Amino acid sequence: MTYQRYVALGDSQTEGLGDQDERGGYRGWADRLADQLAQANPGLQYANLAVRGLGVAQIRARQLEAAVALRPDVATVVAGMNDLIRPGFRAAEVVADLEEIFAALTAAGAVVATLTLPDIGKIAPLVARLRPRVIEFNALVTAAADRHGVLVVDTYPHAFATDPRMWSADRLHASPLGHARIAAAVSHALGLPGSDGTWNLPLEPQARPTSWQAIHTEVTWLASFVAPWVYRRLRGRSSADGRTAKRPHLTPVASVDTGS
Repeated sequence: MTYQRYVALGDSQTEGLGDQDERGGYRGWADRLADQLAQANPGLQYANLAVRGLGVAQIRARQLEAAVALRPDVATVVAGMNDLIRPGFRAAEVVADLEEIFAALTAAGAVVATLTLPDIGKIAPLVARLRPRVIEFNALVTAAADRHGVLVVDTYPHAFATDPRMWSADRLHASPLGHARIAAAVSHALGLPGSDGTWNLPLEPQARPTSWQAIHTEVTWLASFVAPWVYRRLRGRSSADGRTAKRPHLTPVASVDTGS
């Protein structure tokens, strides 16, 4: 297929956090995918509506109408982690909102792609108790995608997806390598020229940390990332407060403004 308009919906992963560019902004897998789409589709225009900190219901409320109005012929929808890590998570309710997004975009004629969530218990052992949530969420997302012909990149079974090198220090956002792998995976799902299945190959082995190193890593992560997140939640604040999409309008890929 040929594509003229790509619209990305989602949260911080799609916004690009963890993939800082040389100007101090964020690139991310969606920008990388837009580059690949443009190589195969000269003149492609791209909009990125993603905003960090949003749950799926907020994405549906704040991004869906604008996305449909842009008349995309290809769209990506990646979200759910912000819901999953919060108290009171109900997978069926979250995926019901996600399915509304799938339905509206596919009804508008877009080819839509999404991702399942990786095994966060392997990425951050201290939150391994959330693994059943991930498994349930992924199963419901896959079923909803199947009902609407949405392409699914299933990251959960693959060892590379939980490799520490794929993740930033906060373990919530992909590293530059992780963003590159995600872009390659979606490119392959879309069947873009030059794409292949190497996106899911494991990384080269590396030395395992000592017990002391592992404990130090966990303590540092709790102090540096978990504690500030909990404090912000207790204050009723969100990283989405006051933020807007970095690329709200369709513009040529060559003019990507990564924002900050």
